[in-house]
Amino acid sequence: MRFTLKPLLSVVSLSLVTLSTANANDPVVVASKIDTEGAVLGELIIQTLERNGIPTEDRLQLGATNVVRTALSAGEIDLYPEYTGNGAFFFDMADSDVWKNPEQAYQTVRELDAQNGLMWLTPASANNTWAMSIREDVASEHDLKTLDDLAAYIADGGEFKFAASAEFVESAQALPAFQQAYGFKLSDDQLLVLSGGNTAATMRAAAQQTSGVNGAMTYGTDGGLSALGLVVLEDTKGVQPVYQPAPVVRDSVLEAYPDIEPLLRDVFSTLDELTLQELNANVAVNGLSADQVANNYLDSLDN
Repeated sequence: MRFTLKPLLSVVSLSLVTLSTANANDPVVVASKIDTEGAVLGELIIQTLERNGIPTEDRLQLGATNVVRTALSAGEIDLYPEYTGNGAFFFDMADSDVWKNPEQAYQTVRELDAQNGLMWLTPASANNTWAMSIREDVASEHDLKTLDDLAAYIADGGEFKFAASAEFVESAQALPAFQQAYGFKLSDDQLLVLSGGNTAATMRAAAQQTSGVNGAMTYGTDGGLSALGLVVLEDTKGVQPVYQPAPVVRDSVLEAYPDIEPLLRDVFSTLDELTLQELNANVAVNGLSADQVANNYLDSLDN
């Protein structure tokens, strides 16, 4: 699931939310999606609540977006980390530009889901959206930090070869959108289109310089980025929707445990892009368990 290109997600038809009564003796049922980042964020939520005397029930790695969203709407779970940009699909608003602005995306999905008895809490500043990344040594040598910089580098004849999936290359919302916004055009010789083309494969191609590749299709918080020596080029024009992770909780549970909001705000407000990349890398690359990574990180915040 981590390697399925956004925004190709199952669209869930929302029905009326089952608002079961919660009280301060009930454990908060915390779930997550089945990917690495979902496990890390879910563990951060569970351990933060448990450290502060709020009982939890672990339903992490529950399923894909539609499974977890449906479970929350039905009252089968109480809380899970979701991405602001997915509001575009929950509410059939994929064509709206609000999803390309972090504050507008958050406020829009927060207001719309309030009608379903669901509360979006403070999001992380990290943005797990489609991204174009480049080898760190190339970025450092040529001072490449943004996609504007990349466009100027390519225009000046700089060597660039990009690994991506066919879907990323062909989808109007992906590479063509980047090229149109920043005014560059990659030739067939500057592309390595990989069958399947998940981000693990594209990042590995750039890290190993396969066929001269030095750039890769990634997500903004991919765990392999730092480990493989790649850096995300900033999308200064806001071409892509914003996917900031945020806890989503049922209103009745928040009423029973009002401390959930400030407790999770204190944690999620620390999760910038580099921090979340490192946490994901500790699981995906270094082989630590998500619960150990979360425990270590929360300990570091307390020190």
